Amino acid sequence: MSWRFRSPVTAVVALAVMTSAIFTGAGAAQADTAPPSASTPKTVAADALPTAQINGVVWSQAIVGNTVYVGGEFTRARPAGAAAGTSEVSRNNLMAYNLSTGVMTSFNPSVNGVVRAITASPDGSRIYVGGGFSTVGGVSRSRLAAFSTASGALLSDWTPTANGTVRALGTFGSTVYAGGSFTSASGQSRQKAASFSASTGALGTWKGTIPDGAVNALTISPNGDRVVIGGSFTSYNGARAPGYGMAATNSSTGAAVAWNIGKLIKNAGPNGAILSLTSDADGVYGTGYDFGAGAMFEGTFRASWSSGNTVWIEDCHGDTYSAVPVGDVVYTTAHAHFCGNIGGFPETTPRSYHRTLTFSKAATCTITRNVTGGSYFNFEGRPCPTLLAFYPDINTGTYTGQGQGPWNLAANSQYVLYGGEFTIVNNKRQQGLTRFAVSSIAPDKEGPKATGTSFRPTLSIPSANSVKVTWKSNYDRDNEQLTYQVLRNGVVVRTQTGLSVDWRRPTLSWTDTGRSGGTTYTYQVRATDPFGNTVTGSSASIRATGAANKTTPDQTVIPGAPAQAPDATLTPDIAPVPDVAPLPDVVPEPGVQQEPGTKPVPDDAPAPLPEVPAA
Repeated sequence: MSWRFRSPVTAVVALAVMTSAIFTGAGAAQADTAPPSASTPKTVAADALPTAQINGVVWSQAIVGNTVYVGGEFTRARPAGAAAGTSEVSRNNLMAYNLSTGVMTSFNPSVNGVVRAITASPDGSRIYVGGGFSTVGGVSRSRLAAFSTASGALLSDWTPTANGTVRALGTFGSTVYAGGSFTSASGQSRQKAASFSASTGALGTWKGTIPDGAVNALTISPNGDRVVIGGSFTSYNGARAPGYGMAATNSSTGAAVAWNIGKLIKNAGPNGAILSLTSDADGVYGTGYDFGAGAMFEGTFRASWSSGNTVWIEDCHGDTYSAVPVGDVVYTTAHAHFCGNIGGFPETTPRSYHRTLTFSKAATCTITRNVTGGSYFNFEGRPCPTLLAFYPDINTGTYTGQGQGPWNLAANSQYVLYGGEFTIVNNKRQQGLTRFAVSSIAPDKEGPKATGTSFRPTLSIPSANSVKVTWKSNYDRDNEQLTYQVLRNGVVVRTQTGLSVDWRRPTLSWTDTGRSGGTTYTYQVRATDPFGNTVTGSSASIRATGAANKTTPDQTVIPGAPAQAPDATLTPDIAPVPDVAPLPDVVPEPGVQQEPGTKPVPDDAPAPLPEVPAA
């Protein structure tokens, strides 16, 4: 439970070169750009690729061929590397850039209000956008518009309207589906959900009874027979289980159909919502937030298309804004501060955040009992995915005043794109947009991060004629397994591997035997990732003792060394967990106090614009 917000709509394994060694390490590797096991999912590389920038916030992205369409709240855009206020051009709330190069295109429709949603036609010939705008390039368009992807032109023959903000869009066949906070579409009653002809814009038959809240997200089944919606609404067609924050609907009529995970996860009302829904042939992936009474879920879920049964849940604490499946990996963006229930990072003081979480698509573990208190629901015993090693650093921005960074994701088989209000990525200035790519087309230059005195060994004398070298593991943004070389007087005398991430850095050690008493030795440790990126830490020296001094107690030379830590325990690979049977209704716990130190932020729904008649 954390900030309430303005609703957004996303190895080298070397053999030892020395004997007579003692090694302390970690267990089996999980995942990264070069996992040791072929069965482990690969993530994209953590190198932030040069990408066009904006001066506000990005709420939505859509990839069409080699073009990325970007919608949000911004007025200017600039090239990668340009400082804010320099090399800028006008781009009002909607722009595009080249997926392969990150270079901005000439697409410049000039939308006069926020763009919340973008989707493409199945053939990629046009994009549909939704939001809170009333004109596009000076031409009347009430919260909905369509553009040719070939020419970038606003389409004059697609002019449906909505009387409130459109927050979600999807297409299938000849139909466009829309969700939001509107109560009428093209002059007819439509409560938060409506459909339109993809070619003419004529109002369709898909609709439902949604008396409150808003539809923030929707996704369509692979065969087009169902539309799943999510948001802050508290009932759908009079039902609340499911219907409270989520519902699955018949794509023609809007009638409710089975959606069993909606009987478990119940986020709606003023203190919670489902924020995003995406899907593929393997299921639906949803995210949400909880700020108190009436809600109970933060994190990501995967549900099957078969009746919406639960496949897995990751209940990392901290609002999760967007998720996208790519192959056998699911990327999310959040401000997660605790993933301890699934074997991930612990809560820290002061609180620290991971905004770029990544999970296996398969269920691989079981959620442990929640012990953090507050309003967090206990999902103990339910299946969960594996948290994977992909941790680029993205900061918080200031545009919305909500202390957030990325808000949404888009991806294809080669690229993963983050959009939001951040201003720094991997310690370099980059505002609002960033790209990451699979290893085969990425620079693969993100290496071990700890340097200098923060990566200096501690030396001790455990017995005569020996020196024990102990060091805290280094860490890498996209590789969990690193190779370590111990250097004695500048010469490599030991090579071994270890597993680590930024939040779990086990202590490693090796005992160098056969040293001469009375001789001073200098040691360093070098860390190398699977792509040859290397860091050599600061040196430490010690004088070895001989046989006559073999009863001398251990002599530790470097003060403040990390204590010897036990091997890290990692979740073993297990067979994927099948669909879970429908679960009993779960009622959100009432009367939960909001998290201390947080302050609700009003919703950003703009004042209703006058209804614009269809042309």
